[in-house]
Amino acid sequence: MTGILYGLGIGPGDPELITVKALRLLKAAPVVAYPAPETGESLARAIVAPLLPGGQREVAIRVPLLVERFPAQEVYDRAAVELGEHLAAERDVAVLCEGDPFFYGSFMYLFARMAERFPVEVVPGVSSLTACAAVLGAPLAARNDVLSVVPAPLDEAELRARLSSGDATAIIKVGRHFEKVRRVLEELGLSERARYIERATMASQRILPLGSVDPGDVPYFSMVLLHKRGEAWS
Repeated sequence: MTGILYGLGIGPGDPELITVKALRLLKAAPVVAYPAPETGESLARAIVAPLLPGGQREVAIRVPLLVERFPAQEVYDRAAVELGEHLAAERDVAVLCEGDPFFYGSFMYLFARMAERFPVEVVPGVSSLTACAAVLGAPLAARNDVLSVVPAPLDEAELRARLSSGDATAIIKVGRHFEKVRRVLEELGLSERARYIERATMASQRILPLGSVDPGDVPYFSMVLLHKRGEAWS
């Protein structure tokens, strides 16, 4: 017998958006693990902080955020060993993942290392994609629309091709790539049909016209939603 590894999707930032199932497992787990920057506090832990019962063991998985160092394989190798020791001792482990664990979620790297040795259960969460659509009041797609999820770090030519071909597009991981994204949207004549939001559902949430966004002040947790018809129901 071993403990169970739970990958808990905890939603985009608002603690009330965690699912009932994830909350139950979070409160019951004797060990809680979460991604954290190399220095400073974990956003994932901050989201669930009001919900923690206290008395649990905590494991901070310190991950470098620089693009050229991520995913940091050795970090997940070490985390898999440490969490595996808890599981082998029959202690369940709840790993927090912002948004949904399998939608660009860091939990997938632990899953790949541990699923063959331990029982793993993934609990889906409200993703940043659906949270942004809800907050913006902008349905993602309708009828036979093809919805594309496009990472902003793509090179400019690839980004232009992807935005040209899709009916509806979510541009994610905007951050320091915002200026490139805005330039391509303007070149394609799509700026007026695009919506920008950062930190959706968090207290620091902001919704801005593309032209009002300072490229030097765009966080990683930002997104641009684009629909070719302007509105999905049109």
